[in-house]
Amino acid sequence: MSRLDDALEIVRISSVSRSETELARFVEQRLRSNPSLEVERIGDNVVARSTGQHSTRLMVAGHLDTVPGDASASTIVEDELRGVGACDMKGSLAIMLELASEDLARSVEVTWLFYAREEIARSESGLLEIAELRPELLRADVAILGEPTGGVVEAGCQGTLRVGVQLRGVRAHTARPYTGVNAIHRMAALVGHVSRYEPRRVDMDNVTFVEQLQTVNIEGGVAANVVPDVARCVLNYRVAPDRTENEALAWIVKYLGDFVESSDTVDVIDWAPSASPELSNPRLAQLVSLTNASPRAKLGWTDVATFAQLGIPAANFGAGDPLLAHRSDEFVTRNELDEFASVLRAWLA
Repeated sequence: MSRLDDALEIVRISSVSRSETELARFVEQRLRSNPSLEVERIGDNVVARSTGQHSTRLMVAGHLDTVPGDASASTIVEDELRGVGACDMKGSLAIMLELASEDLARSVEVTWLFYAREEIARSESGLLEIAELRPELLRADVAILGEPTGGVVEAGCQGTLRVGVQLRGVRAHTARPYTGVNAIHRMAALVGHVSRYEPRRVDMDNVTFVEQLQTVNIEGGVAANVVPDVARCVLNYRVAPDRTENEALAWIVKYLGDFVESSDTVDVIDWAPSASPELSNPRLAQLVSLTNASPRAKLGWTDVATFAQLGIPAANFGAGDPLLAHRSDEFVTRNELDEFASVLRAWLA
């Protein structure tokens, strides 16, 4: 079978978040075919580790789940594997399984980590499940997360802060709106202000993070003949690694300024932390060198931030164009799989 065929076998196993059991079973069976690995299953997470005497341990990690989609429609067209999760990130998983199944002597120890529930709320993450139940399995000197990066090292990641903004008004009859204050009209002005946001750019470790602020939800209204006295929206702020949660929230409050009054509220809904680039780490610098391409900042959020919290320097590196992730026409190419396999094999060597 070709690499595309191997990857297709994985893509055709439906593994929408919270439904990864079948794929976890498949991965576990493949990993157990290598006698040099110790394999453990924790829920729908699978961890395989070499257990020699080398002092350095590298980790290669990837998530098993995908966004919703019809896995049975997956197919190969010429040199492209098309299907839900092909790019994000089952193409990379296929290469991970290929290399993990090779019974090779290496000069480093390797941990292969396949975890569940990355595409949904971070509180459900399989990676956090392992950290809670078997933290010793996550010990490593450095890690690669196989998110799609187009074969380029994407360093660190931005944090993501969601805040709820509630604006107050005064209820009135729509025939006499001048006796009240329309909260939705107030919200329209605030959302217009957000739409004019100019992204902040932050240079760190020779890569550039570009922040973003978007309105992602809005609601309000009482009845067709009532001036609404409450309107709510949710803002999503993608935060460069130089700001903490408190600093990010303080910046939002300052940015909204006079659009928010004393009777209004701005509350944190959730926060996922950022991660610094860590490109000064010798192993990650070596990875950059092997790609023959300049690294760039990861503008989205990934579990590189979770590894940072665990004290493990990490970077994003995988097969596939990140701009195709979660799209209905998602695909990964044969060349992308071959390139990822070549660089990863050299890095592990």
